[in-house]
Amino acid sequence: MSKKTEFFDHEEREAARRSGLLQMSALSLKNVSVGARLTDVSLDLPVGATVALVGPNGSGKSTLLQAAAGLLPCAGSVLWQGRPLAAIPFIERGRLTAWVPQEAQFEFGFSVRSVVSQGRFAHGDDAAGVEAALVALDLLALAERPVNQLSGGERHRVLLARALATAAPLQLWDEPLAALDVRHALQALVLADTLKRTGGTVVVSLHDLRVAQCFDHLVVMHAGGIFAQGRPDAVLTPELLLTVFGVQARLEPGLTLSLPSSASSA
Repeated sequence: MSKKTEFFDHEEREAARRSGLLQMSALSLKNVSVGARLTDVSLDLPVGATVALVGPNGSGKSTLLQAAAGLLPCAGSVLWQGRPLAAIPFIERGRLTAWVPQEAQFEFGFSVRSVVSQGRFAHGDDAAGVEAALVALDLLALAERPVNQLSGGERHRVLLARALATAAPLQLWDEPLAALDVRHALQALVLADTLKRTGGTVVVSLHDLRVAQCFDHLVVMHAGGIFAQGRPDAVLTPELLLTVFGVQARLEPGLTLSLPSSASSA
């Protein structure tokens, strides 16, 4: 993997490893509730993993991610790296966690580079990693374009690039693949895996259950709670798919896509 996709500082990561930080949970939710949308949810996610969050519309995926990000008030407790969220100063939160919202709306015509650079605000606007993030999401040629003149898929790539530029060890992405073409969706998955291998934890909500099988851990949401979780191959049984999604499943030969070897190692 080339340096342009190494978003975490190696020395900082090694210092954290020696201190034992990487042995902690990246994210813990304990009895978290948000009105009627999320009820008594407990979840413990390890450092260095990709996590897929799936479920029918209205099952609580976005609510869970927003509560985990500290964007929604909730009952219960949210902990990042073993620390209560309420005890973490807001500026430090910007260094620890990155949020990618489901909607990619921009009211102002800031340039792509300016928006991606916002990911470095909590680091003193040092611009570290901004160029790498632009390259990783194929945005370099669009860097000076106003974000409100981009297509929906391009705007979502800008949001992903901004999240990458934060170098935050906990990445929370709410349906980031829905607006992307097939190549850029695959690139996003490769980037999630790269972040995992450098000690990050990436939690992604999505609807494509075939894509969900590429993740280390799967959390199935249903009616505002967690219905099941574990390895995708163990969780996505025909019985679960019928109960939660109301669909029947069968295995058949089909189209399988991946990035060319040169692109996936770039």
